[in-house]
Amino acid sequence: MQKIVPCLFFDGKAEDAVNFYKSVFKSAKIGHIARYGDNMPMPKDSVMTAEMEIEGQKFLALNGPPMFSFSPAISFMVNCETQQEIDEYWDKLSAGGETQQCGWLKDKFGVSWQVVPNEMPHLMGRASPAQSQKVMEAVMKMTKLDIKTLKQAYEQAA
Repeated sequence: MQKIVPCLFFDGKAEDAVNFYKSVFKSAKIGHIARYGDNMPMPKDSVMTAEMEIEGQKFLALNGPPMFSFSPAISFMVNCETQQEIDEYWDKLSAGGETQQCGWLKDKFGVSWQVVPNEMPHLMGRASPAQSQKVMEAVMKMTKLDIKTLKQAYEQAA
């Protein structure tokens, strides 16, 4: 059993959300779905909780009344091997949501995601100060990250 499982509170849209994430991530699986009964805070038979696994990470989607919203203070990173993979996740996750600077986006449910190349730790954290600065300058000019441009910035400072 996974020790820590993120629980995402959806404003009556947990079922839509797990179906959406299942369509975005090829390996996603929907697990047990619990439904509300009589005399509960949401309509009878609507989803109360839905277990989900995305890329080996377990999540719990919770349906509740409209009292909480998501914040960019918590986001999920999607590490990508290729530009094609970045493009695919970027397009799917941002559909109906909003794109933001530096590889961040909010999906149509308000959940924040960072779609980044696998090389990002090397390009930023394991580089020389000059290389890190050049890469950060390039990142700051982007919404969706472009691997080729990031690598060029890194190499220019070498």
